[in-house]
Amino acid sequence: MTEIYPTIAQCAVVATAFKILLFPAYKSTDFEVHRNWLAITNSLSPWEWYYEKTSEWTLDYPPFFAYFEWALSQAAKLADPAMLRVHNLNYDSWQTVYFQRFTVIATELVLVYALQLYVETTQGVARRAAQAAAISILLSPGLLIIDHIHFQYNGAMYGILIASLVLARKKKLLASGLVFAALLCMKHIYLYLAPAYFAYLLRVYCLSPKSVFDIQFWNCVKLGGGILTIFGAAFGPFAIRGQIPQILSRLFPFSRGLCHAYWAPNVWAMYSFTDRVLIYVAPRLGLPVKAEALHSVTRGLVGDTAFAVLPEITPRICFGLTVVFQVIPLIKLFRNPTPDAFIGAVTLCGYASFLFGWHVHEKAILLVIIPFSLIALKDRRHLGAFRPLAVAGHVSLFPLLFTPAEFPIKTVYTILWLVGFLMAFDRLAPASNRRRTILVDRFSILYIAISIPLIIYCSFVHQIIFRKGLEFLPLMFMSSYSAVGVFASWVGFMDVYFTS
Repeated sequence: MTEIYPTIAQCAVVATAFKILLFPAYKSTDFEVHRNWLAITNSLSPWEWYYEKTSEWTLDYPPFFAYFEWALSQAAKLADPAMLRVHNLNYDSWQTVYFQRFTVIATELVLVYALQLYVETTQGVARRAAQAAAISILLSPGLLIIDHIHFQYNGAMYGILIASLVLARKKKLLASGLVFAALLCMKHIYLYLAPAYFAYLLRVYCLSPKSVFDIQFWNCVKLGGGILTIFGAAFGPFAIRGQIPQILSRLFPFSRGLCHAYWAPNVWAMYSFTDRVLIYVAPRLGLPVKAEALHSVTRGLVGDTAFAVLPEITPRICFGLTVVFQVIPLIKLFRNPTPDAFIGAVTLCGYASFLFGWHVHEKAILLVIIPFSLIALKDRRHLGAFRPLAVAGHVSLFPLLFTPAEFPIKTVYTILWLVGFLMAFDRLAPASNRRRTILVDRFSILYIAISIPLIIYCSFVHQIIFRKGLEFLPLMFMSSYSAVGVFASWVGFMDVYFTS
């Protein structure tokens, strides 16, 4: 088959060269988090990993990721042994910085492999569209900002997720389920997507295609046994020592507030913005205002979400809304379990958990963007719902990089990515023979036009006008703007999903 250019390998080489130039760039507290985890896993026995608290950045990922950090720490000894001392807090020698930056690039080869697999398993005229989607993920501004500047290892884990989705598309359902189970043992945020896997594997692998009442017993044994084996390998040694409650307390710290420090662009960002507006309108409407909430000027920092006019939101409300809006697409998936419907359900589970979840991190928007990218070019209806998500999701990550030196990098790179790929997508997405009920495209043009002046205001104009006053306002504007785009995209995709 004729090779399509540029190839994924060529793009990976160019991207790597650019990422190496970013080694001296801003790094967040996540850099120290992972340095500390290298030290913990290298210096202490596994039975101390989830109890160690010399640093405030304690180990709070599942055991497979801890093993991953341990493996990296063996190589870290060669770069700078001092980074592996538990009490050497905030240590950032140039050897440490370069080593950690390099490991992000090296482990991202998992993503490169998965994307290549995705393209190779796409046949016919759709192959070119698949290549464009794959390259858009590889060059994603989200991964650049979060992994290669802010600092995390998302690229490798999204590579595992994509590999699992590709295996499901190739009808290798047992392998798909086991790969996803291993991913859950690396980072528990992927639990948000687990309901889609459960529904799809249950219907396609564990039940007969002819009747839901005909159970494929041997398939159930293989899948269930494989998953138990993987979770046993991850958590079993800790369970024997009675450490599971301690691990769970680290993985699920429910004491944190409704909104994360950077205000993820979900319905609670819009809810918080509405509450702030109502503070000024409430006296005219005769609505009561809680005086104690008026002093919460940061409005949205961890553990500090208090509403002055609107009712308080509890974890139970968030959980209930998330479950409801995940179950709705899963019903259709169970009735019509096609590979594309499966990826759509994975995407919608990501949407529901992001939009309605408790203490959602802004970085979790990649749980929606990346799986959606795989089907965004299915037809123009899918692309219409994807457009506002691509803009809103990436713009919402800008507050993560608040230093002046990184402003041109994040802004120029994201704009070039949006222009380049949205134009390419527009040419590659085929027309649909089904009508849209909700015309997200009309909204997208105006929405995208607003983004540039908003970014300029939040990055420069606000500080010139207010100096250090109303510091919460730019973040509130950015999060609320992005939340509108994500929400509109979700509504548009729900319409597409249920009319396909």
